[in-house]
Amino acid sequence: MNASRVFKSNRPRTPLTLRGRRHDDGASRPIPQHRERTATLSHPGPTLAEIRDAISGVTRIAALTGAGISAASGVPTFRGGPDSLWENERPEDLATPQAFRRDTEKVWRWYDWRRGIVAGCEPNAAHLALARLDGIAAGVTVITQNVDGLHQRAGSAAVLEFHGSLWTLRCTSCGLAERNRDVPLDLPPACPSCGGLMRPGVVWFGENIDPEIMRASSRAAVSCDLFLVIGTSGLVQPAAGMAMMASNAGAKVVEFNLERGGVSAWVDLFVPGSADETVLGLLP
Repeated sequence: MNASRVFKSNRPRTPLTLRGRRHDDGASRPIPQHRERTATLSHPGPTLAEIRDAISGVTRIAALTGAGISAASGVPTFRGGPDSLWENERPEDLATPQAFRRDTEKVWRWYDWRRGIVAGCEPNAAHLALARLDGIAAGVTVITQNVDGLHQRAGSAAVLEFHGSLWTLRCTSCGLAERNRDVPLDLPPACPSCGGLMRPGVVWFGENIDPEIMRASSRAAVSCDLFLVIGTSGLVQPAAGMAMMASNAGAKVVEFNLERGGVSAWVDLFVPGSADETVLGLLP
């Protein structure tokens, strides 16, 4: 590959410890912007040959995905526009433990509405391309910020759900967690074990990400040969630090996004465009 296409330079390899809290529907603590920025492509985007050249020889792949990968499937992003409000409520005002305690019925109606929308969506070409990589590379781990379950439906075997899943219910009394794809739900859902109130199995504002998910995601980032950033701004921790961790460990980092995100300083190749149109370039 032409040297002008490789954007990683002699930047410092800074060890990174991931901490902090995240949630399923909004932003959290921004990461500091690195002073060094990547070069600008001299044309709208790399060719398929350049993409495949950049990833040649890799065996272990990790992919960080965000709302942008599911947008083409019709999943609302809740990031502005007509789908930002539900019954005049903002998502960030509903996706909290406090909101659930204050108005359990309203919060559950919102999540049941979301489950109904996602149930009618199908994995798009980007989800399917990542799943097909499972049969090409020795190992592919998907680290997703999404709660829609589309990666699993596409066939990806190793999926780490940073923010939980719309399709998991968890008992507020005994802690039982179960997968449930009923649409609509009988609201509010009751625990099949103890009869207690079930809550959505997602990570709300102010709640911690499952420590085991954090550890597994970090292991995937530092052990991969290729780290993909797909459909996420990369502006919030701790997910945003994954690209830095992978780069520091020697992996190639390729970003698929409509615009450059907060991980640009760590990106070897930036591929502009909609994920459902560009991620296919990874396939031979």
